[in-house]
Amino acid sequence: MADDILIIKKRGDGCKTFSIRIDEGLAERIDNLAAEAKMSRNEMIGELLEFAVDRCKLTDRK
Repeated sequence: MADDILIIKKRGDGCKTFSIRIDEGLAERIDNLAAEAKMSRNEMIGELLEFAVDRCKLTDRK
């Protein structure tokens, strides 16, 4: 038993992890919204991104 190795695999939760750079002021606004809603920063960012992507319409840039 002493030579056994325990390997714990991450289970797939359907989420993707990535890093972004944003303005400090925007980060503070997101943190304030998250605190007011009693959500984690990650949850708030997910909600905000989903809201924005659902309403995004692309047009040609000129």
